[in-house]
Amino acid sequence: MLRGADVRQLIRYIINGLVATGVHFAVLSLLVEVVHVPSKGAANLLAAVVACVASFLGNRIFVFAATQARASGQVWRFVLLYSVIALVNGGLMALWSDVLNFDYRVGFALISIIQFILSFLGNRLLVFKSLKPCVTHCC
Repeated sequence: MLRGADVRQLIRYIINGLVATGVHFAVLSLLVEVVHVPSKGAANLLAAVVACVASFLGNRIFVFAATQARASGQVWRFVLLYSVIALVNGGLMALWSDVLNFDYRVGFALISIIQFILSFLGNRLLVFKSLKPCVTHCC
């Protein structure tokens, strides 16, 4: 059973994800429509980087604000986590669509759910975990 604090954290995580997605789309649109970046793929890659920065900051400040860990260590764990998730995402999509010949849109939806779960758990348990030293009775 989820505790109230866990539910609130999950809701904040969803809000942060929606904001990061909005940032991604806004930057992509700006680069394509205003700056006229010739490659939409390059524009999307740049927008994704900006969105990942927004996601990291939102997670650190808004979702997992109770963490006491240094930001520098969190950045590297965040980059590693999202790199692994990107590889898992790509691998699952290749398996789903290329090997099994299933509809890529259904695969995208299913894999997005897996990605959401992996990113929430990874952020909660690995990236933004509290690194307070064992002082009293935790060992």
